Amino acid sequence: MAGHSQFSNIKHRKGAQDAKRSQKFTKLIREITVAAKEGLPDPELNPRLRSAIFAARKENLPKDKIDTAIKNAAGNIAGENYDEIQYEGHGPSGTALIVHALTNNRNRTASEVRFIFSRRGGNLGETGSVSYLFDHVGLIVYKAEGINFDDLFDYGAELEVLNVEENSSEGLYIITCEVKDFGKIRDAFYTKFGEPELACLSWQPKDLIEISDKELIEKLSSLVEELEDNDDVQYVEGNFTFSDVA
Repeated sequence: MAGHSQFSNIKHRKGAQDAKRSQKFTKLIREITVAAKEGLPDPELNPRLRSAIFAARKENLPKDKIDTAIKNAAGNIAGENYDEIQYEGHGPSGTALIVHALTNNRNRTASEVRFIFSRRGGNLGETGSVSYLFDHVGLIVYKAEGINFDDLFDYGAELEVLNVEENSSEGLYIITCEVKDFGKIRDAFYTKFGEPELACLSWQPKDLIEISDKELIEKLSSLVEELEDNDDVQYVEGNFTFSDVA
């Protein structure tokens, strides 16, 4: 798999969305709620919840809000039920996007996502319409600071992951693994190297399209940003990356 394809999608997650803090908090709380509901409320025994709390703390989500979200999930508070939904669509010039959402109203979210695709020069497709262009993998990302790459690489080889690579320009180590092995590999790396920056299932493009046309970059950036600005959308993955444009 192309090395920079993983980082292309990480950049979308970490950089394309520049939402207001209150909106970021809403998305973080939803992820904590869903994670706590699908597993145990103890983060040490629930890796998804642990990762959600780690992400929330990095964004300075107050501790009382984290605790309340976990308690509400454990207590099955009415109105806190969210469905995980994946949408697939085409952007301008035939680009492909996969949209991940947590919603308490499927009809509303589908309508809003469809509208955003339409107004930004794309179209929402059916399930399977673009996912065949991607590989579904487990994704684990560490900051390079304080971790020896050779140690990480050797441990990945021992666990038989798909790939371990370094993105020196961004100071990140990126690990990919089979979906079926994601849970045990995520936990093994956590035990040995601590909490990663990112750990989730991800759709990585089989062929990454490099886009240098300034107008198309602006169109795609606007599409991704508007999608991720939607309250129900957690993040967006695409099969493209942008070249530096003067």
